[in-house]
Amino acid sequence: MRTLFFCILLCILLISKCSAVGTVPDQVHISFTGDMTEMAVVWNTFADASQDVSYGKKGSGASSTAKGSSEAWVYGGITRYRHKATMTGLDYSSEYEYTIASRTFSFKTLSNNPQTYKVCVFGDLGYWHGNSTESIIKHGLAGDFDFIVHLGDIAYDLHTNNGEVGDSYLNVFEPLISKMPYMVIAGNHEDDYQNFTNYQKRFAVPDNGHNDNQFYSFDLGPVHWVGVSTENYGYYYTYGMDPVMTQYDWLKRDLTAANSNRAAHPWIFTFQHRPFYCSNVNSAECQSFENRLVRTGWLDMPGLEPLFLQTSVDFGFWGHEHSYERFYPVADRTYWNDANAYKNPKAPVYLISGSAGCHTPDAWFTDQPWPWSAARNNDYGWSIVTVANRTHVRVEQISIDKNEQTVDDFWVIKDEGFTHSGEMRRASPGIKFPPQKCHFKDVACQRSLKEINEEL
Repeated sequence: MRTLFFCILLCILLISKCSAVGTVPDQVHISFTGDMTEMAVVWNTFADASQDVSYGKKGSGASSTAKGSSEAWVYGGITRYRHKATMTGLDYSSEYEYTIASRTFSFKTLSNNPQTYKVCVFGDLGYWHGNSTESIIKHGLAGDFDFIVHLGDIAYDLHTNNGEVGDSYLNVFEPLISKMPYMVIAGNHEDDYQNFTNYQKRFAVPDNGHNDNQFYSFDLGPVHWVGVSTENYGYYYTYGMDPVMTQYDWLKRDLTAANSNRAAHPWIFTFQHRPFYCSNVNSAECQSFENRLVRTGWLDMPGLEPLFLQTSVDFGFWGHEHSYERFYPVADRTYWNDANAYKNPKAPVYLISGSAGCHTPDAWFTDQPWPWSAARNNDYGWSIVTVANRTHVRVEQISIDKNEQTVDDFWVIKDEGFTHSGEMRRASPGIKFPPQKCHFKDVACQRSLKEINEEL
């Protein structure tokens, strides 16, 4: 199976090289627009071309046209042409074919207001050392999930070799992401020293009114999904504080409205790259200034965690750490780890799924887990999130190292109408985090941790 996969990979790369001199569409991928009767499609050419999309229900003989837009962009001396079109008027639960120039693809729409669906969630997946790539593509083509959420750090890096690594990565995934929505968020490796140009030009997301695809939201069935850029914080010293404030103002309005609309969408899920919390001992990130900045803010920049607590966010999915870690409900360095912690949880449930595969070795954990950390695993792998209904959500972690065995499996259950609140937490106080420790060789972590403990 692995030999066959890499043979297919080689063929894709050869096709990519041949098409790179002309107008043959490549790197074709689709994404949600926020309107579930639409589907956006983005593709790339290496020569100027005016290209539209013809589409229709499979086998119907009918055809519509989505007008394509084209934009030239230059990186590393290479001119690429970004094309985008939006297929509209789609029927629910229907299979469509679409054609761009000489290439034909297909996808299937979800049902109207689906109450049950599955999502592949992962972060930190490279083109080289992409350990989970074969598994994700195989299971996606088999219909084991309905769309993908990539938690940042894409290709390692999109801009490497003048952007050619990003080209190759998207071509490898094209058989899958041309068939199902690929929803992304930027990680620190998306900074290409040109204000995330490679990320901005390669992906389409639902419109947030700010012409910026680093933050957005969409509703799907019982869930309001919110993508948040932690890199606005991580690179504020390069690109300024305005992106932080623009996103925060938008996010406050978005989450406040979503929290008031629980009758329609009882769950709020956020996804971002850098975590608020982690317990890897070989990474200063777990105690770094940047991660504290994202969580609590600094100077005039507001952090994200207080807003998540105020608006009763249910789930947060993170990457950045090259491992898997599930947390008990956590609020402001306080946790609740009783036997029924995931039944009407008293705070958000956070999850790190950053082990899809890249250039770094396994993460390290202490022999004894921190009491706020419910499950940890440093195998390469990816997650499946099952939205079962309005009250039940399941998460499974799939291990590549263990032949796709499930190494973690848990449910979060909440009663109809339940949301956690500060009043609830005050009535049932949790347990404060104990002082953290660093690996004895990690000088940067020790320095940062000293600063944290002095603040407490």
